[in-house]
Amino acid sequence: MFQDRKEAAIRLAERLKKFQGKNPLVLGIPRGAVPMAQVIAGALGGEFDVVLVRKLRAPHQPELAIGAINEGGWTYLSSYAGSYGGTHAYLEEEKQTQMATLRQRRAQYTSARAPIDPSGRVVIVVDDGLATGATMIAALHSVRACKPARLVCAVPVSAPDTLAKVQDLADEVVCLEAPEFFQAVGQFYQRFPQVDDAEVIALLKQASFLSAAAG
Repeated sequence: MFQDRKEAAIRLAERLKKFQGKNPLVLGIPRGAVPMAQVIAGALGGEFDVVLVRKLRAPHQPELAIGAINEGGWTYLSSYAGSYGGTHAYLEEEKQTQMATLRQRRAQYTSARAPIDPSGRVVIVVDDGLATGATMIAALHSVRACKPARLVCAVPVSAPDTLAKVQDLADEVVCLEAPEFFQAVGQFYQRFPQVDDAEVIALLKQASFLSAAAG
């Protein structure tokens, strides 16, 4: 469906053209969506940054999200968390593990550039796709607490039932494709490489430099 994240971002930017000239803040969910956020922000003439959230992993199935947590500690739990072994004790330990990772990432990313305040802005939260939707739900909750003027969720592809979950959390949801037979986000990309912290930090540093030069 998509060659890579860059092509997906370009196609999303086309659907978001109405925000050109409104200086939107485009927030990527690390790490995969961060390069996408940069492409979209550039196409719309806005700014780009990250929104930090982490999935809560199922016991013995680290790729399966049974929930998510944001920097403020707000937690979303899926209805099936318990059936995958998400006991209270396990979840408390997993929350602490992911909060530690969030603090580490904030220290790494903020050293490159201080986070941009979303309040009063048109804010577009981007991910490379929604499977369970847990991290997007936590991200939208985090940004909504900052009182943006308008909150938009933008993704190239989503499981149909997950798309329904995020509809009420944003003022607008833009999704290019919601195929009925959805197994994993990566199946809809020809190339879907990992994005590492070094790339995220480099993109934020570049954005900081360009912003300073423009100012």
